[in-house]
Amino acid sequence: MILAIINGLITSIILETIILSRQMTIKIAFQTALTMSFISMLAMEIAMNSVDWLILGEAKLVWWIVPIMLLTGFLTPWPYNYYRLKKYNIACH
Repeated sequence: MILAIINGLITSIILETIILSRQMTIKIAFQTALTMSFISMLAMEIAMNSVDWLILGEAKLVWWIVPIMLLTGFLTPWPYNYYRLKKYNIACH
């Protein structure tokens, strides 16, 4: 599970850095990826793996658990992301 969390974080940081580098320098894009979304990505990864562990009792991926994991991973970072958007007065649309 730790390996899955680490791989998810690395993949997310790389993808976000690439996307943000179109709007800013690569250094600022990387810093933004680390500071703005690292906590929400970590919460999402932990929530998804916890659902897998709590329901199945082991780190085993089966087809019917995937929708539950995705929903949990999607909903978990919402409070933090909402707080960050409100704090910096940023609209997300």
